[in-house]
Amino acid sequence: MSVEVLDGATIVSFVEDEEAFMHFGIDVKEIQMSLLSLRLLFVKFDHDANGAVDLEEFRKETKQMMLAMANGLGFLLFQMVLEEDSFLKKAVQREAIKMDA
Repeated sequence: MSVEVLDGATIVSFVEDEEAFMHFGIDVKEIQMSLLSLRLLFVKFDHDANGAVDLEEFRKETKQMMLAMANGLGFLLFQMVLEEDSFLKKAVQREAIKMDA
């Protein structure tokens, strides 16, 4: 954050400069790449190509991602911050219950 000094003329000048005013601080190329990545991810999830990702398609892809993550981690122990209702948190809780039994 910063403290700046400006007046009405500064604002008028900015608004009248089409290029500066229309930019909005957005990197259009970066947004286009992000949209392309999201489209490709959607296509990967939408197995039946019906334009929607149903629960079973989501479940299959999520399972595949989690197994790939597990394969990458192997049997190394590590600490990680987990969200309360995340799949990884549920996996840890399930393992703890199994160890207590």
